[in-house]
Amino acid sequence: MVFNRKQSGIIFFLILLFWKAETIAQKSSIISKEDLVYLKGITRAVLDSSRIRPGQPMPAGFGINNTGGTLIRPGGRETYPAFWIRDYAMSLETGMVSVEEQRHMLKLTAATQCDQTWITKGGSMVPYGAIADHILVNNSMPVYFAGTYDLEQQGTHAFGMFPPYCDQFYFIKMAHHYVNSTADLKILSTEINGNSLISRLETAFHVPPSDRKTHLVYSIENYRAVDFGFRDAIHITGDLLFPSLLKYEAALELSDLFKRRGNTGKALKYINIAAAIKAAIPGKFADSDGMLRASTGKSAQRDVWGTALAIYMNLLPAPLVNRASQVLTAAYKNGSLAYKGAIRHVLKTDDFSTATSWEGAIPETTLNSYQNGAYWFTATGWVAYAISKTDKASAGKLTRDYITELRLTDYRRGSGFAGPLECFYPPSYTRGPVYLTSVSCPYIVLNKMMIND
Repeated sequence: MVFNRKQSGIIFFLILLFWKAETIAQKSSIISKEDLVYLKGITRAVLDSSRIRPGQPMPAGFGINNTGGTLIRPGGRETYPAFWIRDYAMSLETGMVSVEEQRHMLKLTAATQCDQTWITKGGSMVPYGAIADHILVNNSMPVYFAGTYDLEQQGTHAFGMFPPYCDQFYFIKMAHHYVNSTADLKILSTEINGNSLISRLETAFHVPPSDRKTHLVYSIENYRAVDFGFRDAIHITGDLLFPSLLKYEAALELSDLFKRRGNTGKALKYINIAAAIKAAIPGKFADSDGMLRASTGKSAQRDVWGTALAIYMNLLPAPLVNRASQVLTAAYKNGSLAYKGAIRHVLKTDDFSTATSWEGAIPETTLNSYQNGAYWFTATGWVAYAISKTDKASAGKLTRDYITELRLTDYRRGSGFAGPLECFYPPSYTRGPVYLTSVSCPYIVLNKMMIND
């Protein structure tokens, strides 16, 4: 087709206009399309390396996958030789898990839900309805507490006298995501060990102790539980921020499932619970600067991950969001928040003492190691989103720091590379090679932000 001069001019003008619009869109986003494509690719690669296919052998001593379907563990190589509910559930919104895989892991999790309250040899209680912390792949047996793969020795004071609170809510997330992916409402009526899946979801929801009015999750010292598995080595008590955020989301998901089933009464019940949690969080946890504290008891420090997630979930009023965003931006600029795009749980300026970041931590977790001051990529997307509320330039720089470090350490470059790491601290502390949530969680957030820009 041949265009005359006038038509060519119009076409050139339209191309220029499109190019300018595209350039503006790129500048307004906190991640470039090229970097997002890279992040998507490494996320897909890490997730695939995290798969344990039927019959696949695990590291020595952990047998083979005998569960009858594919499982997704927390990472590749020698990372965590079992199926962890939370790491998998936190990665679902990547859209990279097949329906068949989702169904298998959902049913396995339901089948290992505790059907009889019991007490461990270490004196901890596993209540009726509890969801496993992780599940062994060779025999499908649930381990309800962190820190061990031993069924007999699980449940000691170090990792709580009650199973972690988060897994109950992530179980609900798994079911809701599956229904969203398939529109298969029949699975909710499926009986698993004598109880329907929907009844199992409701039972799980009510396992973590909660205030009767605010519905906030809480814990006490003598009956302490891990609030969130990404700080299972930290002792936190009182009203708890992070599991309350997860409960809020789970309440909305349960409400949606009941609405789809035509049960308007229960749909309203869970909407009201979510509303109560949302109303209670600012008054219970917010500092005057907008940051949210992790709890009202032990380790009641300003919670970077919890604050950023609350902003991402649209749980806070605009004035608090703006103030918290400014605090995080300032902390990013002064070096107390992040390193190479990875995020601390607590700002360095908020360390409890010169010996520990959190007030309470198991003795093996020294300052600036693991969850007690090391840097993690899992929260990078939430924090970038929170910072972008008041300073897109800083959010963009944080994201570029993150992508740069991923590229430099990308495990696909060869055996001498181990990134994305679980966590690290300069100059030499590292933990967990080829770690899934280090890419899946930021990808979920940054991809949504690119779509919405």
